[in-house]
Order: sequence, then C-alpha cells, then structure tokens
Amino acid sequence: MSRRARAAFLRAARSVILKKMARLAPVVLLIFSNLFMTYAWYGHLKDLRNKPLIIAVMFSWAVAFLEYCLQVPANRIGYRYFSLAQLKLIQEVITMCVFALFSVFYMKEDFHRDFVWAGLCLLGAVYFMFRRFLPV
Repeated sequence: MSRRARAAFLRAARSVILKKMARLAPVVLLIFSNLFMTYAWYGHLKDLRNKPLIIAVMFSWAVAFLEYCLQVPANRIGYRYFSLAQLKLIQEVITMCVFALFSVFYMKEDFHRDFVWAGLCLLGAVYFMFRRFLPV
C-alpha cells in the first residue's frame, strides 16, 4: 500500500471512529448527568437526614445545577443523532439503571425481582423505539 493510500485510509478510519464516538458522547454525558441527578434527588435522604429541610433543598439544587451542566449539552449533541423520543428513552433507561445501582449500593436497599421485570419492560420500549434501525 502506498504512502498516499495509507494516509487516505487512516483519515477515513479516523473519520468513522470520530463519528461513532460523537454518537456515544451524549450517552456518556447522560450517564454522568444521571449520577448527579439521582444523588440530588435521593442522596439527601441518607446524608442530610438530620439537617433542616432548607439545607437539603439548597444542597440538592447545587448538585442539580451540575446535572444540568451535563444534561443540556448531552441533549443538544444527542439531538443531532437521535429523535426526541429516542433521546428521552435513552435518558429513562440510563435513569433506571443508575437508580437501581444507587439504591442497592449507596442506599443499601434490597434488590427486588421487580427491578428485573421493570428493566425488561424498558428493554421492550427500547426495541419498539429503535426497531426501524435494526437490520431486516
């Protein structure tokens, strides 16, 4: 392979990789956004349970601000690649996964079989939302 052909191949490969990574960027941002969101909504139940409500609210708002700093760019980037409904469904699946992990590992809640059933329902929703993109 000539030097010119190799350079062209590498440019094309890099372009394909960057496009694939750009589609993953909103998903990664949404994962981190959901970590902040879940903590803002539920972390105070464990960490600030003995503090006045106003302290919990202010702390949660501060954490939620960080969540929005990730979610808004995630949605802006994601809307280039996904429909609004697909973007929302991606968000919900990530939210439920993060919440399940948070509730079991951080809040020390018991894992229930219902988590699995709810997850399967979400997988069904993913299938119906993305099925037109599946190979026939």
